[in-house]
Amino acid sequence: MIKRIALGFLTILIASQLVAQREIIDKVIANVGGEYVLLSELEEQLALIRERQGGKLPPNVRCLMLDNLLTQKLLINQAKIDSVLVADEEVEAQMNARIEQILDYMGGDVNQFEDYYGQSIGQVRETFRDDMRSQLLSDRMRNKVMEGISVTPSEVKAFFKKIPRDSLPYFNSEVELGEIVMKPQINETERKKAIEKLTEIRKRIVEGGEPFAELAKKFSDDFASARIGGDLGWTKRGKFVQAFEAAAYKLDENEISEVVESEFGFHLIQLLGRRGNSINTRHILVKPDITDADLELTRNKLDSVRQLLLTDSISFSKAVKYYGYKEVQSFNNDGKLVNPASGNNFFEIGDLEPSIYFTIDTMQVGEFSKPFSFTDPRGETFFRIVQLQSRSTPHIASLEKDYAKIQTAAIEQKKSSQTTKWVEEKVLSTYIRIDQSFQSCPDITKWLEGSKP
Repeated sequence: MIKRIALGFLTILIASQLVAQREIIDKVIANVGGEYVLLSELEEQLALIRERQGGKLPPNVRCLMLDNLLTQKLLINQAKIDSVLVADEEVEAQMNARIEQILDYMGGDVNQFEDYYGQSIGQVRETFRDDMRSQLLSDRMRNKVMEGISVTPSEVKAFFKKIPRDSLPYFNSEVELGEIVMKPQINETERKKAIEKLTEIRKRIVEGGEPFAELAKKFSDDFASARIGGDLGWTKRGKFVQAFEAAAYKLDENEISEVVESEFGFHLIQLLGRRGNSINTRHILVKPDITDADLELTRNKLDSVRQLLLTDSISFSKAVKYYGYKEVQSFNNDGKLVNPASGNNFFEIGDLEPSIYFTIDTMQVGEFSKPFSFTDPRGETFFRIVQLQSRSTPHIASLEKDYAKIQTAAIEQKKSSQTTKWVEEKVLSTYIRIDQSFQSCPDITKWLEGSKP
């Protein structure tokens, strides 16, 4: 899991770093309709592959990477022809998410970020805004091409039968897990302290004239936005939790809210601008302290739920709905954990969080763990109990044991075939020009059809 996260960050970092080299190595190596492929784009892709392969490049990788870039450009070109839209707010949201990822990777050190890239955060946004819009256009068009693709059970069986027996994959031991999560509740004393602190901050802004942004940098517990004066950027409805959003949309421009309570804590919100159904806000967040007594109370409450489960006084599904924390993914999946890498409910042992791995190590199928704490990505402490719902033994793939995985593979193959067919059709009606130095690539042959009169 750590390797996958690190690789995601590495992709962002290397692509960002190589932008500075574009002026030196750039050359247009292909045109696809109104889009063009730069040599620097190809070099960026090769650098990423080189990092993943420990410095070695697979055979013919340059041709394969160019084929991928040509497909992406064809998707973007068609998206523009079909008037596929990507809103400015979507681009900004993605840019914010990428920059936050990099900053988190750097421990939130803005100076390190700016030293590394030789640009301010604002300048990095400007550099990559067009690239981000193109990526979103490409993704949206690809989804349109593959819309509605599914496979029948007979297609899954046919797909499986085509796999040579000596090529069937070997699956390691996997588990299915359920969880019930509880969030510690704030005691009244700490709640009152947080409200009083924000009330005083609001007074300093409204009556004392102190800048909202400066106080956000100093006092806000939302580390990500505090660095930029609490600014949350432009967002549409549905971006924020209900309590925050309801208060924000009632504000007039430049108005500051009273203290607003949400699941994240307490907020002061200022509306900076309104554009149709989108708003630009900033906030100051104060999170009340969770005491040791609050944590112990939550552990004991969850242990009481476990006792109900052990005595069959309540089903696991009902316990999730009655007692579970609603904001975790598993709540709406009957308590089942979903593997983010595969999208299904199965985890290889080595992919589990260490706290879960060591908890279930000696458990039998159907058993419930004792309550244990964990920390979410925002640094908040929760408690969970885990049920080991199934455990497979290592085995060669079979339809009986691995139908869901085989079905997913069959769908992916069908999507790939659909994309290839779409590309071959569009190439015939799209102007294509490929630099002479790449025309000998075996993967490029189909693209040359678009160059013929």
